[in-house]
Amino acid sequence: MKFLVNLRNNLKPNFEEGGKFHYLRSVFDGFDSFLFVPNNTAKSGSHIHDAVDSKRVISFVVIALLPALLFGMYNIGYQNALAAGKLAETGCCEMFLYGMLQVLPKIIVSYIVGLSIEFAWAQWKGEEIHEGFLASGIIIPMIIPVGCPLWMLAIATAFAVIIGKEIFGGTGMNIFNPALVARAFLFFSYPTMMSGDKVWVANDTFFGLGNELPDTFTAATPLAEVAGGNYNGCICDAIIGTIPGSIGETSVIAIALGGLLLLFTNVASWRTMLSVFVGGAVAGLIFKATGQTTIEWYEHIVLGGFCFGAVFMATDPVTSCRTSCGQYVYGVLIGLVAVTVRVLNPGYPEGMMLAILLMNMFAPLIDYCVLQRNISKRAKRATK
Repeated sequence: MKFLVNLRNNLKPNFEEGGKFHYLRSVFDGFDSFLFVPNNTAKSGSHIHDAVDSKRVISFVVIALLPALLFGMYNIGYQNALAAGKLAETGCCEMFLYGMLQVLPKIIVSYIVGLSIEFAWAQWKGEEIHEGFLASGIIIPMIIPVGCPLWMLAIATAFAVIIGKEIFGGTGMNIFNPALVARAFLFFSYPTMMSGDKVWVANDTFFGLGNELPDTFTAATPLAEVAGGNYNGCICDAIIGTIPGSIGETSVIAIALGGLLLLFTNVASWRTMLSVFVGGAVAGLIFKATGQTTIEWYEHIVLGGFCFGAVFMATDPVTSCRTSCGQYVYGVLIGLVAVTVRVLNPGYPEGMMLAILLMNMFAPLIDYCVLQRNISKRAKRATK
């Protein structure tokens, strides 16, 4: 570590004003901030100083995502072996390695495209490079089907970083969750690669791993089966995660482990997280009671991307509500809208993406209404 510190100190003058590579100062600062703890603090004004900076917050998010990511890798191999009828003769390690070879290229493409744009944008604007995409870069591959081509992922990532983030001012200024912007771009631009029966199971081989399936093979997600009126799946499979779905969204147990870490470290708001589940449960009960759906409220919770969205995306501190009361309202509305879209629009059985993006747009208004209500209450107390 001392060697790296000395190397950094020797190189730093070349990237400062007047140095030989001063035009690459943003790039140097980005690597410096990533490798070392910055020792700069505010010199004026009232500030609270502690050890939790944005880099540590993003690190906790990435660590919390690992259980869902690792299980997603295993599930890719599991679904491939199940579809080929070779589940009994395929080992767990082989399934995991096959899934890892499917997912790693997507993560690499996401990071290369996203970080390249972030670095180029910071250089162009002469600003610091922020760590926000370190979380978005791993979430984007986790919320798409395994059959999504790499070139589509690259285009969607570029769109999310430029249109969903940088034009608003970068990390901390964006209105919409960048990962969901990427998924929405793919869903509306290439709908056949984001839904249907042929995109959820990997259909090729790597170094002798996996099985190449017939072109006629299809595998619908449980939510698609619900929309088609022929769902007879086991709730235990949905909780464990051994069902077709987006790479990181199938296992409730793995997502719950990540959620507990976020709550323990105070990175995510428990008010928002709990309210999303409450809103989804209430909507599920209402539609079940009125005969609009045939599945129970808890099945809405465990199927599709509901849990992943509630834990990792609805709680995004940048795009969600900041006030305590607003977080309750924000979360409940996400749950209500997500289940409503699922039930009333059979052509789009997964409503979590649209629900969160819609509430991202209304989060500032919700906070504004909460603050104005508090101001009015205090003004009335002051006049008494």
